[in-house]
This record gives sequence, structure tokens and C-alpha cells, in this order.
Amino acid sequence: MDIWLTNSRTRKKERFEPIDAENVRIYVCGPTVYDRAHLGNARPAIVFDVLFRLMRQVYGPDHVTYVRNFTDVDDKINARAEASGRSIGEITAETTQWYLDDMAAVGVMQPTHMPRATEYIAQMIAMISDLIEGGHAYEAEGHVLFAVESYTQYGALSGRSVDDMIAGARVEVAPYKRNPMDFVLWKPSSPELPGWDSPWGRGRPGWHIECSAMSYELLGASFDIHGGGNDLMFPHHENEIAQSCCAHPEGGFARVWLHNEMLQVEGKKMSKSLGNFFTVHDLLEQGVPGEVIRFVMLSTHYRRPMDWTAEKAAQAEAVLRKWRGLVDGVEAGPVPEAVLAALADDLNTAGAIAELHRLAGAGEAPALKAGAGLLGLLGPELGAWAEASVDLSELAARLAELRAQAMQSKDFSEVDRMKTALIDAGVEVRMSKAGVELLPGAGFDAAKLEGLS
Repeated sequence: MDIWLTNSRTRKKERFEPIDAENVRIYVCGPTVYDRAHLGNARPAIVFDVLFRLMRQVYGPDHVTYVRNFTDVDDKINARAEASGRSIGEITAETTQWYLDDMAAVGVMQPTHMPRATEYIAQMIAMISDLIEGGHAYEAEGHVLFAVESYTQYGALSGRSVDDMIAGARVEVAPYKRNPMDFVLWKPSSPELPGWDSPWGRGRPGWHIECSAMSYELLGASFDIHGGGNDLMFPHHENEIAQSCCAHPEGGFARVWLHNEMLQVEGKKMSKSLGNFFTVHDLLEQGVPGEVIRFVMLSTHYRRPMDWTAEKAAQAEAVLRKWRGLVDGVEAGPVPEAVLAALADDLNTAGAIAELHRLAGAGEAPALKAGAGLLGLLGPELGAWAEASVDLSELAARLAELRAQAMQSKDFSEVDRMKTALIDAGVEVRMSKAGVELLPGAGFDAAKLEGLS
């Protein structure tokens, strides 16, 4: 099956042709581990998890290599250590595990490799040395900077002019820079900060060089896909291209660039000042199932802004409860062609979910389970939340009995009382000539059912 992806660099939807079909290679920029992952951090993790699943489905699980890094040396981490009095190593170990736990809770598979920046300092120093030797970088006052003018295609990914890029970089123009756009590859460290010995003195790497060094070591000078949020397109990805192509001119770095759009909450940009800032952990602690978070995220195409709302979460919970009821005890069939085709069309997860709705409506449970599985839904690893569903048959029988009595007495007060209590507990009540059916719905709370029967 042909896979089509919108390449940010060419701004076109293109047919994906791997460099080597026996080893499809993907790199995605991962988190800086200084705190909990917020809801926006979950979007690229989920989007590129679906890409990983799609590539494994099409090319085979053993023929896809997916790398997602951890930035564990950064000024934000240093500031957190200073403010808390805790060691940097303790903070990064804790926050890295938080991230892994939270992403597992929303169904994100672990990538093939999850390199930490501090494990690749030697490779970064070697790459910086090569850039200096090639005339693409220079040392100044203990810093090493990349000379942007040495790479003529700088700005091609983001399509920005030099003036726009200077404004967008939002950095102080240090007096030792030859060009305002030159960016740091290495910077000096004071005694209290993390540092490594280098030809330019004790210091630490700049942010951008990390991904270039790690992707080269794990995927080579040329690989298939580089992904991340569109907030990384400039300057991070632009700088990655420049330094990687100059350090390794024999390669082409990434052939395809994919960028997901940003996330909003209730129609507004997520912000602590607006009180709509959530971490993934916050939502999980509030009782929002990880599978619901994943479903809401996938209901919007990755290239469109995604709006998280409480209403969408409630609707997703109801749909997933219903689907889990349909596939309970059913063995998955082959992945439906229509679901696979939707994902192969630029990761159209919204289209794939629309097909899952059709399959559910048609009662095609084996196909529903298989198609949902490709999206990372309805599997046992995310199903614990739905297992809280109790057997509602006794309550259904009791309501049916009350309705039968009311039909004789014409007094429906008890029927109405029980219906109200059921609905308040998050139960969907369906009454027809055929009988009474009760289904767990959005906000289902089994504790509220005690004493009803």
C-alpha cells in the first residue's frame, strides 16, 4: 500500500519511498525532562506513535527503527535543580520515568531507541570539531557557534526570511557572534553547572546539536522521516538541518519532515495564566482514562489545531465504552482496508475513526477491534478503566418491573426516580417495547448505583 505524507520541507503531499524498505528510519524530538509532560506534549507522542504503528503494519515490525530522544541537559533542568535543592540526576531520572509512565497510560508504544543527550556528549564534541574543521563553526569566548552564512540553504524548511528568523529566534545577540543568526553548539559551564571536558574548555552542548548527533549515531547520515511539533520548525529543526548537512555532506539528513499542529483547551491557547493548563498526569488523576485522551487527540488530523474540551472527552468515553462492549470476547480480524487506507493518506486518524464508527454501527466487531488496534485503541493495555463496568442486568430487570407496574397503576414516579438515579450515575437508559437496556455512558460511576436494585 502506498503511504502519502505531507512533507513540511516541500509543502506537498508526497508518496513515501523509504531509503531502505528493510529499515524504515524515523526520528522524533522528545521532551526536555524537567517537569510533568503537559497535554500538548502528548500530541506529538501520540501522532508519531500512530506513524510508527502504520509503518510496522506496512513494512513489518522488524523493519522499522524509531528514535525519540530525551533532553536531559538543559538550563531549565539546571534552574529546577537550583530551586529545589535536588540533584540534576535525581530530577531527570524522576521526570523521565514520569514521561514514560504518562505516555504508556495514553497507549504510546516505546520507540526502538530512547537516547539521552548526556549519553552522547562525545559524539556531539566530535561533530562540533568536524564543523569547525570544515569552516562551518568558530570558537569565541569559550563558546562554539555555527556560522549560518556557511550554509546557503538555511531557512528553506521554515521558509522564513533572515529578518523573520532573527526576530523569531528571540535571543540576545551576543557581542562574540559574527552574525546575529549564528547559534550555540557549545557553551562554557561554571563549576556548579553540569559540564564536560572539551577542546574548548569545560562546558555543555547547545540544544540543537543533541538531535543531530544522536540521529547520526542511531540512523545514519540519511534517514526517512523527522518529526515534531510545528513549534520546533524554527529554530530547532532549521538548525539541525544546517549542522547535520554541513557535518555530513555525504548524507541528506531527513528526507521527509512531519510537523503536528498545536493544542488548545476549550478554544483557547493552553496557559497557566488562563487556568487551562493541564498535564497528562492531572487528567489521569481527575479520572480521565488514558484511552479517552488518546481518542480525543486522534479525532483531529495532526496538521490541524486540536481543541481539547470536556465535552469531547465525555463523548469519547461513551463511544469507547460502547465499542469495548461490542468487541468484548471477540477475536480481532484482519485490519480493514478502509482504516489502513485512511492512515496511509497522511495519517488521517479522523478518517480512520469515522470508519470505525461505521464498522461499529454495522456490528462488524472483529474488524472494529482490528482497526481500532492499529490506532492503539481497544487493546487490553488501556482497558482497565472500562473494566469497572458492572453487570447492569439486575438493574435493567428492576426498571423493567417498575415500568410494568406503572403501566398498570399509571404512576410513573418510581420509574422516573430510578431513571434519574441511573442517568446521574452515568448510565445510558434505553427503554422500548422490546425491553430495557442499560449501558455505561460518559462519567459512569458504579459507586452511585449502590442501593438502587
